[in-house]
Amino acid sequence: MAIQLEKVVPFGRSLDEYVQMFNLTRQDLQKRILGVADGPASFNAEGTKLGYKITSVDPIYALSTTQIRNRFNHVVDDIIQQIKATPDDWVWTYHGSPEGLRRNRQQSLDIFCRDYEVGKAQKRYQVGELPGLIDGDREYDLGLCSHFLFLYSDHFDADFHFHSIGEMLRVCQEVRIFPLLTLRLNRSQHLKPTLERLEAMGYTWEIQKVSYELQRGGNEMLKICQ
Repeated sequence: MAIQLEKVVPFGRSLDEYVQMFNLTRQDLQKRILGVADGPASFNAEGTKLGYKITSVDPIYALSTTQIRNRFNHVVDDIIQQIKATPDDWVWTYHGSPEGLRRNRQQSLDIFCRDYEVGKAQKRYQVGELPGLIDGDREYDLGLCSHFLFLYSDHFDADFHFHSIGEMLRVCQEVRIFPLLTLRLNRSQHLKPTLERLEAMGYTWEIQKVSYELQRGGNEMLKICQ
C-alpha cells in the first residue's frame, strides 16, 4: 500500500492542478462549477480572482481557519514520510519531489486560508458532504470531485459511490472525478459496478487521459454526462 490513512486528509490542490486533473478548457472554466470535497484547495480562491463562478462543498468548512490549519499540520509530516518510503509509487513530473509536493500543498492551504472567511461570507465555501447535497436540481453546469470518490474505496462502499455520483448528477449537468485509483494504486473496485448502474439509468461516460500524474498510473479522469 502506498499510503495508509484512517480518514480523508485535509490536502487541497491548486487551480493549475484542477485544470490538468480535469482537462478543464477555457470554456469549462466559464461554467457554473461545483467542487465537491474540495477541502483546503486554492482552486476556488484562485478561480474567483479570475472571475470564475465556483462553489466548494466540504464538511471541513464547519471548522475555523485555525482548526483546518491544525488538521493539515497534524498529518502532513506522516504522509510525506510515507511517500518518501515508497519512491516507486510516485511520479514527480509536476511536483518535482516529496519536498516540492509539501511546498505546493502548503501554498494551496495558505491561499485558501487567506480567502476562507471572505469566501464563506460569499457562500463560496459551504458545509456539505456526499451523498446528500442541499443544492437544487441542475444548479451547476459542471461538478468536480478531486481525491475523494474512488480514492478512498476501502473507506466507502459501492453503494456510497453510486449514490454520491447520482447526487452530483442531480445538481450538475456534467460530473468529472479524479483519480480512479485507490490508495493502494489499483483501479477502484467500485468503478465498474458504479458505471454499469449509471449506464442502465441512461447516463453516458468516458474515461479520459489527463496530463497530471502523482500516483503512478493515476492519470485517468472519469467524465459523466446527463
